[in-house]
Amino acid sequence: MRKLHSVAVGTAIVTMTTIVLAGCGDMSHRGTDTVIGAGVGGVAGAVLTGGSALGTVGGAAVGGVVGNQVGK
Repeated sequence: MRKLHSVAVGTAIVTMTTIVLAGCGDMSHRGTDTVIGAGVGGVAGAVLTGGSALGTVGGAAVGGVVGNQVGK
């Protein structure tokens, strides 16, 4: 049962990532970098803080800023 849950969660994550990135098709390169940075930062913040909401939001904010500034 646990393995089925893991597969379902993994499939949902891949599906949502595909949908979100497909929505970036008409965005500028800098905007896309911002969204990707926020996503990666949010995941990193969640992992580093054990799933804390504040850590996730903080990581997304920092990741978004970094992603925005990388393409300058």
